[in-house]
Amino acid sequence: MTEHKLPRIFLKGVHKAFGSKKVLQGLDLEVLPGESLVIIGGSGTGKSVMLKCILGLIQADKGTIRIDQQEVINASRANLDAIRHKISMLFQGSALFDSLPVWENISFVLLQGKKMARLQARTYAIEKLASVGLPAEVADLYPAELSGGMQRRVALARAIAPKPEILFFDEPTTGLDPIMGGVINDLIRASVDELGATAITITHDMASAKKIADRIAMIYQGKIVWQGPAKDIGKTDNPYVQQFIHGRNQGPIKVDVN
Repeated sequence: MTEHKLPRIFLKGVHKAFGSKKVLQGLDLEVLPGESLVIIGGSGTGKSVMLKCILGLIQADKGTIRIDQQEVINASRANLDAIRHKISMLFQGSALFDSLPVWENISFVLLQGKKMARLQARTYAIEKLASVGLPAEVADLYPAELSGGMQRRVALARAIAPKPEILFFDEPTTGLDPIMGGVINDLIRASVDELGATAITITHDMASAKKIADRIAMIYQGKIVWQGPAKDIGKTDNPYVQQFIHGRNQGPIKVDVN
């Protein structure tokens, strides 16, 4: 008999609008423990808003969002902080602190939240740099001294440094060339597997989706219109998926070019 796992992340009937603009329109989603889920979809379909609602950075208008059975919507500050302590995120564009050297960027949470000694934090940061393929001398450089690919690897090292239970990746390969994008995809997959973390990645890059995902879900107009194992994405006859992955301008996805 197969053991039934409760979802680590659970969304049901989630709505979010900004004035008259409806972004999430009844979104349903489940992510199981240890699963790597990739959300695909075009710009403006609600991917980033969904992540921010899960984190409680934006308050959903209605619905249910639970992490480990704990409700996020209208949660108290204390409960929301407890939920967020389980989560790390690699932000689009890396979002490193320009005024801090690389090692302090990587160990920021450990220094501020866990009060780790600075020497210990620097040593640990160098270990994390090695795990993303960067040498120890990078530790004392500043973000402005790094290439875009190196910045993204440092941002990944920062995300995994606290050994989070849940990882979010927001467009992790945007702005990178295909080779460096492939390196980042491989590092993300390896990091998720090593930590045994539950992961959500949002992207419009199908190469990233296929490398990172156990399962892929597609969002359009604030709802999930298809989901399934990553290996099945090329086999589905779902018209939304077919139009998206082949870049067709004809199909159910309407693009506003005005």
